[in-house]
Amino acid sequence: MTEQQTTEPQATEPQATEPRTSDPETGRTAMVFPGMGPFRFTDVGEFLLTNPHARRRLAIADEVVGYSVFDRYRQSDADEEAQYTAHTQIAFLTVCLSLADWAEETLGERPELCAGPSFGQRAAVTYAGSLPFEETVRLTAELARCEEEYFRQEHREAVTHCVIHTPEERLQEALAELDAEGEWHDVSGYIDQGFYLVSLREPVLDRFKKRIGELGGYNMYTMWPPVHAPAFGALRRKAEEVLGTFEVADPKLPVVADQNGELLTGADGVRTMLLDTFDRPIRWPDMVETMREQGITKVCIAGPDNLFGRVNRTVDNFEVVAIDARKAMRPRVRQRSARRARR
Repeated sequence: MTEQQTTEPQATEPQATEPRTSDPETGRTAMVFPGMGPFRFTDVGEFLLTNPHARRRLAIADEVVGYSVFDRYRQSDADEEAQYTAHTQIAFLTVCLSLADWAEETLGERPELCAGPSFGQRAAVTYAGSLPFEETVRLTAELARCEEEYFRQEHREAVTHCVIHTPEERLQEALAELDAEGEWHDVSGYIDQGFYLVSLREPVLDRFKKRIGELGGYNMYTMWPPVHAPAFGALRRKAEEVLGTFEVADPKLPVVADQNGELLTGADGVRTMLLDTFDRPIRWPDMVETMREQGITKVCIAGPDNLFGRVNRTVDNFEVVAIDARKAMRPRVRQRSARRARR
């Protein structure tokens, strides 16, 4: 879950028979689902309550988990410890997929591939057709319990910290000093030049942050539970037991793997990506490179995002369209006018 840096019987998913072509004058489009960071109920609550796509998906999610996702998310919004609980993850998943639904219906977006760094991969594999929404909700709930249980017993002091404006040689200098002290650390994410996620023990975090500042870098935020660290192999094995009860299908839309940028077109690759997220770092530059190689010129960022749609690696290579709740809640007449203007 990268911070910055979830009853009617069916939800609308992309259909295999729908043409996935973009206007040749504007190039090809990718739908990108962001990693999960803190997002406030006040920013998405009205969208969840009134948007027909969100209402349909929420009804499905409620049926799967047996409680009102909307109510639990609203009640826990001010609780920092509830940032990554199962119901918050499901709410985030629902917002992202509903915004993608809205972008297809209202903006006429027809992406030709999709991607989802970190937690965004859950929405990506659903959007691509590898898992039905109902199953992704169930998977998210079960993996959230699995992850919470693991970190209450193992790596109890581990956190993941984000640093920016830190050249790689300076980061390596700081990590070498941790090595000299016998301190564990893993690089959990490569986001952009000088932009990294580092997992380490919380007792040395303040000292590490001070050292990053001394070396000319900047500290952003710290996450718990920690993410994407090679040391979490046992968590991956627990997750594999959970995922083994789900049937993953070939995606109807190619998916870009967030660990190495591989273009996934088969179920085995999607399943591996879902497991790799637990013990392999994410590599956004590799994802960007694959999208460029596929001729992508525009990326639609579907969901609350203050990271992947804003870093230089993204804005220097693509037209970035933020598909957020605020845009989706604008008066419909303005949306139609904007659509006509693009024709």
